[in-house]
Amino acid sequence: MDQIRIKAEERTEQGTAAVRRLRRAGLVPASVMSMNKGGTKLIKFNAHEFMMAMRGRSGKQLLVTLDVQGKEVPALLREMQNDVLAGTPIHVDFSEVSLSQKVRVTVPLRLVGEAVGVKLGGGVLEQVLRSIEVECLPTDIVEKFDVDVSALGLDQTLFVRDLQLGDKFTLVTRGEYAAAVVKAPEGADATAGAAAAGEKAPEVIKKGKEDAAAAKAEAKK
Repeated sequence: MDQIRIKAEERTEQGTAAVRRLRRAGLVPASVMSMNKGGTKLIKFNAHEFMMAMRGRSGKQLLVTLDVQGKEVPALLREMQNDVLAGTPIHVDFSEVSLSQKVRVTVPLRLVGEAVGVKLGGGVLEQVLRSIEVECLPTDIVEKFDVDVSALGLDQTLFVRDLQLGDKFTLVTRGEYAAAVVKAPEGADATAGAAAAGEKAPEVIKKGKEDAAAAKAEAKK
């Protein structure tokens, strides 16, 4: 992943009125939580430059380098609040990290490939988990995990423990959780269920009624 660099300045402005003035001036108010529980530092940066740096980024927890008045601070982008109407950032929360210490992050899952149970069995692919939690070094954070489901057959489940993430990542999400499943078509389930219960198919019931009506008409002759 390309490195994200954000040039920022420390700020003293606080309160609703003060941050509104910052936003009107084209700046985004933000905060950086210290790694060693040393409190929170308030910063601000250019809104346009920030949006350009974040263009095309889909991850919710990204490693960035904050250039705070010449001092480089590696940090995780933890939360970003956007204007409801304009969609522009109005506040960003960061947390300082060490590049040599693992962090816990939530990474989205993206299913790729066409499951054989869908292609040949007419099943329906259902994504059960949208993201998983892992531990890794900040420099190894990815925006998403691509999960190949092409080998998934009808009525088969892909569990979290089956995900091939590589040695850089340690799973935190429990392995017995289902990530994706290929379900049998509803029609197939209904027919199988009716057969198992000893029920007659609709065509058989209809034919039986027709035969009974014909026999009744013949008896009246």
